[in-house]
Amino acid sequence: MENETIVQALVLGVVEGLTEFVPVSSTAHLLLLGEFMGFKSTGKTFEVLIQLGAICAILAVYFGRLTRIAFALPSDPAARRFVTGVLIAFLPAAFAGVLLHDFIKTVLFETPTLVCTMLILGGVALLLIDRRTVTPRYHDAMTYPLWLALAIGVCQCLALVPGVSRSGATIGGALLLGADKRSAAEFSFFLAMPTMTGAFAYDLYANRNVISANDVMLTAIGFVAAFIAGVFVVRFLLDFVSRHGFAAFAWWRIAVGVLGLALLHFGGR
Repeated sequence: MENETIVQALVLGVVEGLTEFVPVSSTAHLLLLGEFMGFKSTGKTFEVLIQLGAICAILAVYFGRLTRIAFALPSDPAARRFVTGVLIAFLPAAFAGVLLHDFIKTVLFETPTLVCTMLILGGVALLLIDRRTVTPRYHDAMTYPLWLALAIGVCQCLALVPGVSRSGATIGGALLLGADKRSAAEFSFFLAMPTMTGAFAYDLYANRNVISANDVMLTAIGFVAAFIAGVFVVRFLLDFVSRHGFAAFAWWRIAVGVLGLALLHFGGR
């Protein structure tokens, strides 16, 4: 395993951790950066498997809160409703992801022009949503009604197209349906746990016969980097969006999408 490849895996892991929970599409950043760095992973598994590091970042930051919810499940209806809501929100993308897995990995993941285009379109949509002047009706992710959780889960299906952004789709959907910015981002955190764990497990199973020892080592490097960067983002994101909203992320998406299209066009890739 070459030193250059190790550095690439490290960089991609940091990028995964920094972008997974903000509405800029971590998958798009990994695919485009890997394209321009010349990084290749078997079956595009690296880009999916290092998400486990970001999952562990949520578990680390929210460990106390998750533990309290788990212990409260037998006796607290509110805790049971919250967990039920997260699971309901998880199901639409889980079914769609399994049905479309091969098409997503072999076609959509291999189309960088599509990724750039979705970054730009998603950035414009996020700007419009962020600038809406409406009074939110839902302020606590723990008390979202089940219909709202399901609707957010349906919105998450849009993120099966790389470049849309899982967090962008869920946060944007929640905002349109009456949630405030902080609770929308927090619910997206919680929904990420079953969604990303499911994607990790299914992709690992689907590629179990083609993953090599070299792939495992690179994934481990990316995992650790994603975990460290993810902890930083999870700790500070909620306060940031409460004060500043999502406009900065929208403009970042547009800039990366435009730059990516330019490099793809002029670079002949």
